[in-house]
Amino acid sequence: MNRLVLASLLALPLAGCATYPNDTALDDVATAASPVWAVSAADPRAQEAGESILRKGGSATDAAIATMLALTVVEPQSSGIGGGGFMVRGTADGSVTSYDGRETAPSGATPEWFLGEDGELPPFIESVRSGLSVGVPGNIALAAKAHAEHGRLPWAELFEPAIALARDGFEINPRMYNSLTSAKNRAAFSESGRALFYDAAGEPLAVGTRVVNEPLAQTFEAIAAGGRSAFYSGDLAAEIAATVAADTPRAGAMTAADVAAYEAKERDALCGDYRGYRVCSMGPPTSGGIAVLQILGQLERFDLTALGVDNPVTWHLFLESQRLAYADRELYAADSDFVSVPVRGLVDPDYLAARSALISADSTMGEVTAGTPPGAPQALADGDEPEEQGTTHFAVVDDAGTMVSYTSTVEGPFGSGLMVGGFFLNNELTDFSRAPEVDGRLVANRVEPGKRPRSSMSPSLVYDPSGQPFMVVGAAGGGTIPVQTARSIIGAIDFGLDAEEALGLPFLMAFGDRVLLEEGTWLEEQADAFRALGHGDIMLREAPVKAGAILRGASGWNAARDPRLEGQLETP
Repeated sequence: MNRLVLASLLALPLAGCATYPNDTALDDVATAASPVWAVSAADPRAQEAGESILRKGGSATDAAIATMLALTVVEPQSSGIGGGGFMVRGTADGSVTSYDGRETAPSGATPEWFLGEDGELPPFIESVRSGLSVGVPGNIALAAKAHAEHGRLPWAELFEPAIALARDGFEINPRMYNSLTSAKNRAAFSESGRALFYDAAGEPLAVGTRVVNEPLAQTFEAIAAGGRSAFYSGDLAAEIAATVAADTPRAGAMTAADVAAYEAKERDALCGDYRGYRVCSMGPPTSGGIAVLQILGQLERFDLTALGVDNPVTWHLFLESQRLAYADRELYAADSDFVSVPVRGLVDPDYLAARSALISADSTMGEVTAGTPPGAPQALADGDEPEEQGTTHFAVVDDAGTMVSYTSTVEGPFGSGLMVGGFFLNNELTDFSRAPEVDGRLVANRVEPGKRPRSSMSPSLVYDPSGQPFMVVGAAGGGTIPVQTARSIIGAIDFGLDAEEALGLPFLMAFGDRVLLEEGTWLEEQADAFRALGHGDIMLREAPVKAGAILRGASGWNAARDPRLEGQLETP
């Protein structure tokens, strides 16, 4: 993983997934159990929006949409209708599909999109705080498509909780305050953002301050009444395009026609086996699902249960499997509508077995390079792009046993900083490789008209060996997402942990030859043991994680948030 990606990951604030039980005070608990349904979200107010839809008899898809809309209000630093996302939906009988709401580059974009007049790349933040970074948003199109196929309640009803939050107001919690402080160059970039979240002196509003976002309430009302077309055509679409174009310093800027042409896509889910469990996730344009299945598949020959959850060797093996998966990711992953991605080859059991054979329990591998999976095209160069940091994950299980795993993003904190209709517009196009060539070879993840940038998002579902719904899991945090997701699945399957315990496992990740161990955990105490296994370049720091899960237990569904988030969501 390149240094720019590493630097961006290390800048991530701590975050997590807050979940609470039905009919229980939000401040009293951090886990939820229900024999019928459950919701997990990164903010309890958005979780309550999803729960309210389930109480009315809505489907898991309905509840996920309501949660996404509410997060637009209370978690604008991480997600919203100005961004996009991926949804994986699985029914109790094992039928799984996925929805791609990833943003797209405008029709006038070129591979040289981010290059300056001198042919060189400008500083990254200049690309971010610009119309160059904004892709056509996909979340509303994804929601409309999924609702048309799997909704129970009327479309307009799903907007009611979010409209109430925006119009009646919500309180700034410590997590939002920290984001407003650390990402002021984006949140306060536009006049409307400054007016909404900052005082007259330009300082973030204090924790506990109630914020009313009437423009967003009106935007929601328009989409609730007019459906998908109210977002992708008419005045709102024209305003989105005009706002982006006004801040785009070159020809080819987004147009209203680009917004109108956007389509969310239903795609085949990507599934594989791990110890008899069926794990399903999202395929390209995200690399996340492939990476999760590769990490798990390459570990299957090792008896992690026997090694134990507190054994450095267990997590050494995990690090080595990460290194192999990420080497493949860097070379092959991109938008499969534009680049031939050997998806099936990358998760082929024989290929994973061959890659696993490179892993030793006694020592680290030397230099790790991408493999040659079945169906691999002539290799393109890998790219050098940062990962999304303004991301959230939420999960729903409804009374029919249908599981929905949804990861939503605006890429960086508060996206591009541009604001329309009360919501921030994404900066997802900086998830493309800004340089179109490396050493004279085209980069797979280069900008092209209508293309979707590569992602690490990995919304996932798990079925147990008898085929019954078992787990809904996903994460936010850029390149850490597949690692968080795979770690949580290992915790549940190999070690029998409950949802909160699985999310609370110490975090560790390989960045090439460098290893991050979570400080303040037993991993820090075992740093010398990792060095003895060959991990010489070790850094100790807080874990840049934000995951959520719902897990089936003996008493029903259990939803949990990462325990690291404790204290960040409450207001005085």
